[in-house]
Amino acid sequence: MTDHVLRVQSALTDRDHVLLGWLADHGVLTTAQIAHALFPSVDFAQERLRKLTTLGVLARFRPQRPEGGSYPYHYLLDQLGVDVVCTQREDDLPRRDAARKRRWHLTNRANLPHLLGINQFFIELAGHARTHPEARLVRWWPASRTQRMGAFAEPDDPVQVRAYTARVRPDGHGIWVEHDDQVPFFLEHDTGTERLSVLVDKITAYEKLAAVTRRVWPVLFWLHSATRERHLHQRLSEAKVRIPVATAARDEATHAGKSPAESVWWLHHHPGGLIRLAALADTVISEETKAA
Repeated sequence: MTDHVLRVQSALTDRDHVLLGWLADHGVLTTAQIAHALFPSVDFAQERLRKLTTLGVLARFRPQRPEGGSYPYHYLLDQLGVDVVCTQREDDLPRRDAARKRRWHLTNRANLPHLLGINQFFIELAGHARTHPEARLVRWWPASRTQRMGAFAEPDDPVQVRAYTARVRPDGHGIWVEHDDQVPFFLEHDTGTERLSVLVDKITAYEKLAAVTRRVWPVLFWLHSATRERHLHQRLSEAKVRIPVATAARDEATHAGKSPAESVWWLHHHPGGLIRLAALADTVISEETKAA
């Protein structure tokens, strides 16, 4: 462990390490997102974020608004933060120019709003869990991690599963737990720019993954409007999808003040009304379940 990492370790809390890990995996989070997921108030979050920035583990920037002015602060790892995370995970330290290039890429990426939208979904789950002891977000993976060979394999899986590289590229993968219900899921964060046929075609890769792993997990479409949601269900019926698909409309969820953990999900072909995310546990099928 390098001297500069040793010096800063004593100043970092468990919550700081959670934040640093999230930024290592997911790039950028705003002040409001960090506060909602990890802190009791925005003021408390801002004070801690200023401290972490002064220590050199975080960097921050404010994107410019098209109409003038700037957005609130966005946070990402500074070099020392990268070193701390790599040390904690026992990874090799990156080259200094590699960390700098990643920061430049994140602060200049054209699709930053899409990244923040994906992160917002998981942040809302984490924020719900912070105030509901019966709930936990036990896994939050970025798209890149799902591309690793054997990403979804268990230790006792056959070699063809452990050697399989999934063709799916979800916007995120998570596992949500509420009481005794556990729901592994894939997230597709929709901004309304792709044709509905493109969304439906994505399901084929998820069906292939389920066939290889013998585990069926729901695919969640987090859609930008209720109108698009209704049209997508029509297309799903025409395509005769074979795995569970659930949708939610962000405009209606926001209007109702509900998070993705709550009763906002329309399970395709489900005869009842909207259900909670945890209720999708009934759609999860594993090899063990099939054998039973």
